Amino acid sequence: MKYNFLGNTGLVVSELCFGTMTFGGKGYWEAIGKIQQKEVNDLMKVAIDEGINFIDTANIYSYGESEKLLGQSIKDLGFRRHDLVIATKVRGRMSEGLNNVGLSRYHIFQSVDESLQRLQLDHIDILYVHGVDPKLPVEEIVRTLNDIVLTGKVRYVAVCNWPAWMVMKAMGIAEKNGWNKFVGMQYFYSLAGRDIEREILPLAHDQNLAVMPWSPLAGGFLSGKYTRGNEKAGDSRRDNFDFPPINKDKTYDIIDILAAIAKNHNATVAEIALAWVRMQKGITSTIIGAKNTAQLLDNIKSTQIILSEDDLIKIDEVSTLPKEYPGWMVERQSGDRNLK
Repeated sequence: MKYNFLGNTGLVVSELCFGTMTFGGKGYWEAIGKIQQKEVNDLMKVAIDEGINFIDTANIYSYGESEKLLGQSIKDLGFRRHDLVIATKVRGRMSEGLNNVGLSRYHIFQSVDESLQRLQLDHIDILYVHGVDPKLPVEEIVRTLNDIVLTGKVRYVAVCNWPAWMVMKAMGIAEKNGWNKFVGMQYFYSLAGRDIEREILPLAHDQNLAVMPWSPLAGGFLSGKYTRGNEKAGDSRRDNFDFPPINKDKTYDIIDILAAIAKNHNATVAEIALAWVRMQKGITSTIIGAKNTAQLLDNIKSTQIILSEDDLIKIDEVSTLPKEYPGWMVERQSGDRNLK
């Protein structure tokens, strides 16, 4: 396992981050996973033993159950708190209460207290805003995030699923007021969804923000279980929870290339897909999930794979994004600034 600095923080995190979305299985989240305490403990022990020190959860995962199971696991297994980097999130609706949703000051402060109780911790290392709240000015959100850091209950704040312009606006507001800025970004990124290469990744590079890709296997579609001749895996969440949305026809072409490369590396399609994400410029820690220890170990094994230049070219040719305006115009007009 290798380690990277998380943006400008000086904090060191493993190149893989263990995601806990499969913990709990309460309500809506049952289709993703319903792992209970014993299995959670088994998975956490494997993750830590293999060198992962970065753990990702969210208050909304199984409506608090994921955080509870994670917190109890840390206690059961006797992990030292200062050896772990724990991230959770705020935004989603946690109950039918009118104010138990969104990014209001009321909800952020309440949610942090509740998350800490469930996690059995005295602070959260990284708190992500889990999405856009269209009812609030960005300045109000950034002010509240600064204030929650000043309480000592949160060490750093980060962002998930915001458009690039909104992230940059938040960064500017924080800079102007001397407030705590976002230190990282968590976004969907996989060979089946390279959208963040247009605006998000350039922003992250410019601002030295850490990037933590979620769903690097596109909700299991890049697990190797899906092909044109086998569109139902039988044991994958994609069968019942078709998310995140992808172009499946294009992704089948990608899978064909990955399968050929995997054969040369004596690896699986999933391992090649994970290796590709890990090797992309600016990626800090790739979030992986698992339903059992065998699956977790297979995902971790992807860190041993180094794709060749030829592998990367073949993968890029089949998966690259179509050029969109103004990107193609920027590229076209930039040529006259090259020195001969």
